[in-house]
Amino acid sequence: MEDARRVAQKLGVPFYVLNLKEQFEKEVIAYFCKEYLSARTPNPCILCNEKVKFGALLGKARELEATFIATGHYARVEYDQAKRRYLLKRSKDLKKDQSYVLFSLSQNQLGHTLFPLGYSRKEDVRKKAMDIGLKVHDKPESQEICFIPGVDYRPFLRRRVSCGIEAGDIVNTQGRILGRHKGLPLYTIGQRKGLGLSAGKPLYVVEFDREKNLIFVGEKQEVYGRGLIAGRVNWIAIEELRQPIKVKAKIRYAHREADATVEPSGHGTVKVEFIQPQEAITPGQAVVFYDGDLVLGGGWIERAMRT
Repeated sequence: MEDARRVAQKLGVPFYVLNLKEQFEKEVIAYFCKEYLSARTPNPCILCNEKVKFGALLGKARELEATFIATGHYARVEYDQAKRRYLLKRSKDLKKDQSYVLFSLSQNQLGHTLFPLGYSRKEDVRKKAMDIGLKVHDKPESQEICFIPGVDYRPFLRRRVSCGIEAGDIVNTQGRILGRHKGLPLYTIGQRKGLGLSAGKPLYVVEFDREKNLIFVGEKQEVYGRGLIAGRVNWIAIEELRQPIKVKAKIRYAHREADATVEPSGHGTVKVEFIQPQEAITPGQAVVFYDGDLVLGGGWIERAMRT
């Protein structure tokens, strides 16, 4: 906050501090804990963008009679006159592109948003900041979840919802008990380390059974899935999906996109089938659909379809 205050003072920009603690607690932290307790792996950054930055913050900005909010996301927003829709596109700096975490924004939110860094490279932005005398030009990047100290979310989760974390059995995909786990929320699909198993070969978390409190593990090939079902789908470049389309699909922020076909599957969900099986398709994460630089839309992974 003090960094922002100093930058505003340097540039002669009016500076306001908004307390969105309650909204952040309700929309982001509560969701984060609930998802883990439901044996899903959340992405709090996407919900923070949708509900807080482009939700509550945009609302406050409009109260101040601001037409737009501008953020430091590496992405682009453009208006398509023919489609009469705002389009979300990748950043020109593909190494820093953050369009994945913006897939859930509405047309109204995109229409009141500016991404001034979308056409720039990170090193050019830092040089510009240094040239005009901003002391934040060499500030370290934030890579982890902002409300989690360090890189391990488990201590935070134990403090918040310890009563919902119960030990149970680890079994292989044939149902044979191999060991014990410390609670489903403390593990994620594709995890290999920290399982405490001695099987003579690497084993990975393949699936959870929340009702029976079981973790299923298997060999590397068992972690792959041929497709997925996604819900709460938000389309940006089109109004709705009426027939199958071919896309590049991304199942995690750092995941390389893959060729896939997306088709409606009823009740507001879509079925995504990959040309090549994908590793560790994880319920609770987002799947985002691309056509070149254009973000078509995306949704939340409900379940994987195993190979």
